[in-house]
Amino acid sequence: MPYPVSITPHHAGLKTTARSTSRKGRCFAALLPALALWGAMAGGAAAQGAGSPAPGSITVQEAHGEQSGGRLLLVDIRSPGEWSDTGLPQGAIPLDVDATAFEVRLAGLRLDHPAKRIALIDRTGAQAVATAQKLGGRGWRDLVAVRGGMLGPGGWLAEKLPVAEYR
Repeated sequence: MPYPVSITPHHAGLKTTARSTSRKGRCFAALLPALALWGAMAGGAAAQGAGSPAPGSITVQEAHGEQSGGRLLLVDIRSPGEWSDTGLPQGAIPLDVDATAFEVRLAGLRLDHPAKRIALIDRTGAQAVATAQKLGGRGWRDLVAVRGGMLGPGGWLAEKLPVAEYR
């Protein structure tokens, strides 16, 4: 018999209520307090009581250099079909922006790599900017978009940067 779950974390003035009768929903609901705490620790807008600035962007060359130096986590937010067509930037983590629990998975990456900035790369750069802005409005910090994406002018492929096959 499914059990309803109600969680109301009050970290940094955040009040979230999740009600679910599925196992998957209960698992997600169990993560909410941790995400609220992480948002407060990350210096989110709710914790600071201030609006968030627009996220920055970097070139593919900067992304490649910072990633190679271990200072950046590159996350490819395209779809699996796009990864198969062009491959992934070498060292990038594939995480489909349209997949279930995208933000929760991205938060997991942040927790696994707290000292690294996260750069989002997509096909041409537009969706990465929109996603970074949306997440910036939710309190995310150290999140940037990669200008040109994979296929745009000045993009990863145009600059002939290393690509790994997606399997």
